Amino acid sequence: MWYLCYFYHRLLDYRRPEVEALTKLFGGSAKFEWKLPQHHHLDSPFHFIWLPSEDIASKVANRSILVKCMLELWGQGYSYEELKTSVQTFPEEHKLPYLGVESTFRIVVDTFGKVLSSDEQRERIESFSYIPFKGRVDLRNADNRFWLIETDDQFSNNGLPPTVQRTLFFGREVGGADRKLLPTFSLSNRKYLGPTAMDAEIAFLMANQALVQPGKLVYDPFVGTGSILVAASHFGAMTMGADIDIRVVRNGRGPDCNVWSNFKQYDLPLPISLIRADNNLPPWRGDLQEIFDAIICDPPYGVRAGGRKSGGRKLLKGVKGPYVIPEEKRKDHIPSTAPYSLVECVHDLLDVAARLLVMGGRLVFFYPVAVDEDAKDIFPDHKCFTLVSHSEQILSTRYSRCLLTMEKTARYTVDVSEMARKKHLEFRENHGMLTEESRENGTLRSKVFSPADNLEVSSGLSEMNIKSDKDWKPKYRSKYV
Repeated sequence: MWYLCYFYHRLLDYRRPEVEALTKLFGGSAKFEWKLPQHHHLDSPFHFIWLPSEDIASKVANRSILVKCMLELWGQGYSYEELKTSVQTFPEEHKLPYLGVESTFRIVVDTFGKVLSSDEQRERIESFSYIPFKGRVDLRNADNRFWLIETDDQFSNNGLPPTVQRTLFFGREVGGADRKLLPTFSLSNRKYLGPTAMDAEIAFLMANQALVQPGKLVYDPFVGTGSILVAASHFGAMTMGADIDIRVVRNGRGPDCNVWSNFKQYDLPLPISLIRADNNLPPWRGDLQEIFDAIICDPPYGVRAGGRKSGGRKLLKGVKGPYVIPEEKRKDHIPSTAPYSLVECVHDLLDVAARLLVMGGRLVFFYPVAVDEDAKDIFPDHKCFTLVSHSEQILSTRYSRCLLTMEKTARYTVDVSEMARKKHLEFRENHGMLTEESRENGTLRSKVFSPADNLEVSSGLSEMNIKSDKDWKPKYRSKYV
């Protein structure tokens, strides 16, 4: 059945992938199909989706973060006369179960690109007198919620995706996102924070992309303050994390301000384990395979924090030999570390994920790209994984970060590992943006946060005659939020 999916107008590239992931989570291999309302732009918040049952549609909408509401559409039109005709022609057998005396109802008036006064909203609600509602109105806990949604037309300069003409939608809500999660889990209320703590909204989106559900085991190899695992734990998963900084994992800022306290704050199950581990030298047994259902992480790519690996510069260069920590210093010893390039970090992450993910398990992580590049074109191929989706979020006029979702579709073997190593070497040579160019022209962080007029802008932005970040404006509001 076709449903109207009304999205929040933010994180536009993340919206469809989230719904598709949740459809797989709740519907398995169930068929789904997208289409746009007539004359609507791809970035419009209104999308039609075909789902096999209302039960799946309800579960997808209620679990999502970006679906404002999912509607069984009773009618649509470009005027209230057309809307009335459309609603009246909707099959009676689908309407009658929700119009009885025993059920309460509420009509929600919502607009996109315009604002209606209270009187205008009341007038529009009263115009639906041709629908034979027999139950009483309940504005707080109605059994059935109906939505009247009105969009603006193309002649309004409101900074939103263009619509050829005003469109009206009316339908019954089958589900919608619980956005109360976001203020509850907001970082501003979090007990233990670090410079790389993941925003709650993005953390929940990543958990949805990873198909997190009760009973699944989720691992974050760059756990930091645990923001991603908190989101996974909220959805019922068992969690496990690792970090190279033992001070973060073990102590935090004291007994009541550490990674564990973030879980206790929300009465969530504590992680199975938090370990001090190096992604470059993973501690897992060589014969250990397929234990995690999902790996979700935000690798250090040099914007808020740079990557580190074990060894220290002198040790890696052979100037200093391996050493043994004296017994009396073991407890408080902090191992020396050296810089860890993004290219090497991603290779190690893919290798660990290929070994430790179960078949069908998902790897979800962020990866930086230039705004005129497509992550799927420059990212190294891996025989164990299929790229499911990539969603872009702009950081500046030059660079963005892309949320990659990869699914394990082949088992890990020695041959696969060797092929991946060769791909890694090719990737390292060809991906100059993050290696040679970065060393010559500055760090990725400086490119993200420095004004574009002090840098050479990319060809696409040069054609737009953009001189600085201040001059750069997105096409319409929230496109790059």
